Amino acid sequence: MTPDFPSSDTLQTEAEALILPRFSEAEALTLGLILIDLAEGLGLVINIRTPDRTLFHAALPGAVPANDRWVARKSATAFHFHQASLAVGVRNREKGESLAKFGLNPEQFADQGGAVPIRVQGVGVVAVVTVSGLPQVEDHKLVVAGLKALIAGL
Repeated sequence: MTPDFPSSDTLQTEAEALILPRFSEAEALTLGLILIDLAEGLGLVINIRTPDRTLFHAALPGAVPANDRWVARKSATAFHFHQASLAVGVRNREKGESLAKFGLNPEQFADQGGAVPIRVQGVGVVAVVTVSGLPQVEDHKLVVAGLKALIAGL
């Protein structure tokens, strides 16, 4: 692992601190707007979705169509593993494995950072928030900062 990547243990501890008391369409909108503010003019795609529908989507100026494709692939990974896509990638690289070990098509899944499951206390994973447009660790950090800001306001 490079020094830029957090360890699996660090990512697990981080995930445990990101459990929300509730999450609905109102919180999705609030989180999306928080992420737009945090983006500060960066060309990103921000997406918040449940397994069956999109709750929030923004393609900020400077984002490119490929960012939407990355969002779909990273979100699919976070939903499949119920873990941040960065955590899946870090674990895979630590073990010398890939998504192919799990029978996952790389055209539909990506173990790159930027997608984080939204967990509700007593319920589990209800949605995924994903950012694409920065280097993968920075995508992940932006999502985590947004979730922390949302939690602080609940």
